[in-house]
Amino acid sequence: MEYPLEDRPIAGINLAATPSGTGCLECLGGDGPGWWLHLRRCAQCGHIGCCDSSPSQHASAHARKAGHPVVRSFEPGEDWFYEHPTKKFFRGPRLPDPQSRPPEQPSPAPADKVPADWRERIHR
Repeated sequence: MEYPLEDRPIAGINLAATPSGTGCLECLGGDGPGWWLHLRRCAQCGHIGCCDSSPSQHASAHARKAGHPVVRSFEPGEDWFYEHPTKKFFRGPRLPDPQSRPPEQPSPAPADKVPADWRERIHR
């Protein structure tokens, strides 16, 4: 999927913010069912949260609570950004490594928390 290269400064992107980990902070901390489908990275503070298809939708909850408007995919091979206020996807600057969860980390994850019927539990 192609997104336009963004050439304007975007509020909410901090080029020094490193990822908070390799999995959803809240899921790993015991909030909700404890598993995710895909991960999103807050471009302002580095918070890693689960996507809106995941049962708990922690990345969007973080954006609302913290007022951080931009997320970046934290999935291997994906480099798109999303700006919540405008609901637009765009390409942006390179953020500090790592750029994604480890490729060997499964999706959905963590494997020991994912129920057998996970496909029926995701948001569409």
